[in-house]
Amino acid sequence: MTIRVAQVGTGNAGSLTLRQLIQDDRFELVAVGVSSAEKVGEDAGGLAGLDVVTGVAAVGNLEAVIAAEPECVVYCAMGDTRPVEATNDVCALLRAGIDVVGSAPGTLQYPWETMPDKVIEKVEAAARAGNASVYVTGVDPGFASDLIPLTLASTCQRVERITCYELADYATYDGAEVMFDLMGFGQPLTETPMLFLPGVLGLAWGTAIRMMATGLGITVDEIVEDWEAEPAPESYDIAAGRIEKGTIAALKFSISGLVAGHPAIVIEHVTRTRDDLRPDWARPSAGGGSYRVEIIGEPSYVVDIVPSSAHGDHNHAAIVAACGRIVNAVPDVIAAAPGIRTTLDLPLPTGRGTYAAPVETSGSVQS
Repeated sequence: MTIRVAQVGTGNAGSLTLRQLIQDDRFELVAVGVSSAEKVGEDAGGLAGLDVVTGVAAVGNLEAVIAAEPECVVYCAMGDTRPVEATNDVCALLRAGIDVVGSAPGTLQYPWETMPDKVIEKVEAAARAGNASVYVTGVDPGFASDLIPLTLASTCQRVERITCYELADYATYDGAEVMFDLMGFGQPLTETPMLFLPGVLGLAWGTAIRMMATGLGITVDEIVEDWEAEPAPESYDIAAGRIEKGTIAALKFSISGLVAGHPAIVIEHVTRTRDDLRPDWARPSAGGGSYRVEIIGEPSYVVDIVPSSAHGDHNHAAIVAACGRIVNAVPDVIAAAPGIRTTLDLPLPTGRGTYAAPVETSGSVQS
């Protein structure tokens, strides 16, 4: 029996989750919600970049999505710069009895000790009222900083430190709002980007740190933030816009969860807009980007995850991975108890329902 689903948000991530919802036989798409007036009335197939007509036209408000009576909404509207609005949207869906799986608001990945208690209770109350559940995930924060490190830790006799890295060249990433408004690329080094205002890194990645700590059975006493920027040696263009000489062109930042003063859980990002910038910083193991999990313990591990895609580069592949994680969680979230669900609550994901035989074209096999 297919699951009635709706999509909210059709940006970089939302268009890709929408594509899977249309093509995956497990789901019946019943509504698509968009924030852009230009997209209202467009067919879902076109919004997903597919050459199909679904008969589902985009609507411009959440009430119309709710009226379509989906069992679950895949929520991929922008949450980084509008966390209050995203949280209110999720609450409205939950009160209507609709389960929610998505990429935003990110703090719902593991809100305890990160979000104010009154906000957590607001979401939980909406979930109880509608007998519904919400699960927010992604790649990092997401499976690269919860599922994978905790799975590796389950094989250790002793764990002293877990470090999760994102190492990527963002020159081909076209999300201007994230690149310029949030991360501060192209801004003078004398300015502090939104992401690095005191407490913001801890809010964004504290979810992953505290979830890993809970999985390990430890308590983080303090979260410490650190960041460093590198200026552009000359002016040049990237997919998201222009980087002027002397403005921020590369970033390294970390969020460390301390236990008795020891950095027990660390998340570090190295983000470049040109490959030759800061060769002394950590680099991806292959291609233009990778996710690395390093465990110091017995045994110790260094594991590199290098995403790739037939339809784009490492940045596209990473978004696809996040979207697959989101959509494939829909059946488990529908089956879950009401409330805020996390990776620690749901069954071990196995990729059930995703197998597809390779397609043979002109004597060759393509997947």
